[in-house]
Amino acid sequence: MGLGKVRNNKRPSGTSYTSTITTMIFIALCVLGVWMLTSNSVVPPQTTTRTATDAATDADATATSAGYSSSTTDSHNTKTINKRDSPAVFEDNPGELPDDAIKSDESSHPEDTNDNKKSQDDQKYTSSDNPKDSTDIESLTGTAIEAESNNNGKQENGAVDNNNKQNGKDNYNDHEDNIIKEASSDVQESSMTQNQQAEETTTQNQSASTNKNSAGQESQETRNDQEGNGKQKVDNHGSLQDTQNQILDEDRQQREKEKQQQQQQHEDQSQKQIQEATSGDRIEQDDAKLHSKTTQVEIQETQQNDSAMKDTSKQETKGKEEKPMEANTNDSLPGGVNSGIPKESKESKKSWKTQADQSENQKERRPGASGGQDGSIYGYTWQLCNVTAGSDYIPCLDNEKALKQLRSTKHYEHRERHCPEEAPTCLVKPPEGYKRSIEWPTSRDKIWYHNVPHTKLAEVKGHQNWVKVTGEFLTFPGGGTQFIHGALHYIEFIQEAVPDIAWGKHTRVILDVGCGVASFGGFLFERDVLAMSFAPKDEHEAQVQFALERGIPAISAVMGTQRLPFPSRVFDLVHCARCRVPWHEEGGALLLELNRVLRPGGYFVWSATPVYQTLEEDVEIWKEMSALTASMCWELVTIKKDKLNSIGAAIYRKPASNECYDQRKQDRPPMCKNDDDPNAAWYVPLQSCMHHLPVDEVERGSRWPEDWAGRLQTPPYWLNKSQMGIYGKPAPDDFAADYEHWKRVVSKSYLSGLGISWENVRNIMDMRAVYGGFAAAMKDLKVWVLNVVNVDSPDTLPIIYERGLFGIYHDWCESFSTYPRTYDLLHADHLFSKLKKRCKLVPVMAEIDRIVRPGGKLIVRDESSTIGEVENLLKSLHWEVHLTFSKNQEGILSAQKSDWRPDSYASSS
Repeated sequence: MGLGKVRNNKRPSGTSYTSTITTMIFIALCVLGVWMLTSNSVVPPQTTTRTATDAATDADATATSAGYSSSTTDSHNTKTINKRDSPAVFEDNPGELPDDAIKSDESSHPEDTNDNKKSQDDQKYTSSDNPKDSTDIESLTGTAIEAESNNNGKQENGAVDNNNKQNGKDNYNDHEDNIIKEASSDVQESSMTQNQQAEETTTQNQSASTNKNSAGQESQETRNDQEGNGKQKVDNHGSLQDTQNQILDEDRQQREKEKQQQQQQHEDQSQKQIQEATSGDRIEQDDAKLHSKTTQVEIQETQQNDSAMKDTSKQETKGKEEKPMEANTNDSLPGGVNSGIPKESKESKKSWKTQADQSENQKERRPGASGGQDGSIYGYTWQLCNVTAGSDYIPCLDNEKALKQLRSTKHYEHRERHCPEEAPTCLVKPPEGYKRSIEWPTSRDKIWYHNVPHTKLAEVKGHQNWVKVTGEFLTFPGGGTQFIHGALHYIEFIQEAVPDIAWGKHTRVILDVGCGVASFGGFLFERDVLAMSFAPKDEHEAQVQFALERGIPAISAVMGTQRLPFPSRVFDLVHCARCRVPWHEEGGALLLELNRVLRPGGYFVWSATPVYQTLEEDVEIWKEMSALTASMCWELVTIKKDKLNSIGAAIYRKPASNECYDQRKQDRPPMCKNDDDPNAAWYVPLQSCMHHLPVDEVERGSRWPEDWAGRLQTPPYWLNKSQMGIYGKPAPDDFAADYEHWKRVVSKSYLSGLGISWENVRNIMDMRAVYGGFAAAMKDLKVWVLNVVNVDSPDTLPIIYERGLFGIYHDWCESFSTYPRTYDLLHADHLFSKLKKRCKLVPVMAEIDRIVRPGGKLIVRDESSTIGEVENLLKSLHWEVHLTFSKNQEGILSAQKSDWRPDSYASSS
């Protein structure tokens, strides 16, 4: 029994031991299984390679949830957008100028063509990351952009890695593109309504919501895939690689599905926009019909893109090429020609006089066709001018035939304008060794000798520090006959003599008579003073040409038998430093002309030998001048001696009222008749009389304008609201609207959107200025603008002077009184369509080619048909047309003059 009990006691022990072993093994297996399960669930995310597009899609979904909009036009190549890095977007429809219509100055040089083409290709095929930019591009070119997006979408599968590598470069190029689009927005300044903006915002929000839902769906499906794959891996130990491949396949299918969905959304949206454009509901979609004429490189790029477009896009593009400069009817011209500023009002012509109306001897012009030989403008044959003046030819001053017929030269008739009966159509050849002009302000001190290869002034006036020959340069020490120790000292000397002159504040616009090389005016720029400098084309050869080559305003003119081409009472100060003008002769006729253009209360600074020398001739002249100025009621403010230069200056002040005139004992000089218009100045003979000063408080000249620079943007006090402005609004409102218009155009378009490098622009002419708004908008640049008011246009030149700018009357059916190659940029706003009704365009374009420097620019805004004519003429002149653009029968053109000259000379006349 005891033995049995022992057996009974040991049996349970053995069983317990075996159970314990089994339990431990089971636990170990469980631990191992858990470990394997945990290991398998972690491995796939570590070894699965995500493509750049997946990461970008997730990042874009994150950005969308954070409040960013998602681009719908470039869904095939989306990247993460940092809101801080996105450039500021103008609200005034940015990016309306087509990208392929923009070309920089550097493209004008053959050696840079390949680099520019590569740069343009980079910009053109860089994805647009900014959501608003994408929308703007879409509204800009409609189906063309849709086709390009589809083309890029087809290439995307094979270019994911390359896009990822180029991410940094793309961001930079996108930023550059956005800046160009924003800056050039006013070149196509469409006026989108608030409802249209709301519609566009709704479309963007819907696109963003769609992408957000798509991104959320991808996240959920990805989690489900991972859970399912994890179970599969637990059940099939050792099938890790197959599972990874399956995940990649599913991810790839998911991306393709998303891509198809987004592409379908994009196509639906584009189709909707095309339909809206057809019905005229969306102004921006009109741009899909626009034709942009570019250089040959850009045309080739456009043709390459067209091969990938849909049939409808091809048809539209073909239609554009067959009908260049196609006009739309639903919109205004980009750049604001009709946006905010309507066309010139017909009713306003009743409220404004013109120089043609005021000037008694206005020449009649014969109307003629604007075409070239046999009506073929593009094939016009150009020849060099065969004239004695050679490279310095000024047609209206070098008319040898007219000069030979003059009966007298006593009153400098031979220095006045005598234009040919038929305006010349020949071209002027530059001198040998001509180089691109030195940039301002270096040009004030030196210029290339071969650009103005004249040494007579250096030989005659070198000791007076006018100009010196220094190697390959002509240098200008800043002196003159009366200030051989520098213009700055002389300018300060005048200020000390009469502190009320207050350069750059009280005194802003001056007239410098007999300017020499214009160093006085050149250094007055430092004091915010504009000087209209002039001198005759005489034995002091090329003095005005020197001034213009230096970047200083000047014209070739003489005080002879005719009035100066300026309105009355506009210059704050008139200056004559030994200008060799016989003021005292002929009853003071020439001094009375200065009295006409001098503002009431303005100063006349006379720095000449009769003021400070005691030679018999000087003493006699001083007596006659003293009597003349007293009879003119000019007050002799002071006679100031300059010990450094050993000279003296007499400073006179014109009266500001008629009190002195009424108290004179003798009526000499006589007062002008009431019917004599003091503002008539185009081919009007001099009148030896004085005009009464304005007495009405609202009449121009009754009080001094505001100090600079407040006068620039303030409508003149004498502009009456009852008078209709040029564009149909009350005159002060018209003035203000014009200023705002040109500020937008210059800042958003001209400075960045026309392919112009402004660093080498100094001398500018506005060929048809109205209120001077274009020049006013250029105030902060280191440039000066000569405003030209046409003789058949409303006489707004007094307004331009009142705001502290300057200008001149002119008829573009004649040559301008300047040397060849003297302007860097000409601006013509609706000039040629009006001009061609009176004269031919061929000689006008020859004149433009004459006065613009090689490498200089031309900006034209006009009717589409006229833009086409101008473009063809420029191409026949071998100018490089950077941009032509037409919309709603209005167009814009930007071109640059080349170095081309014809080989043959015209027959001698």
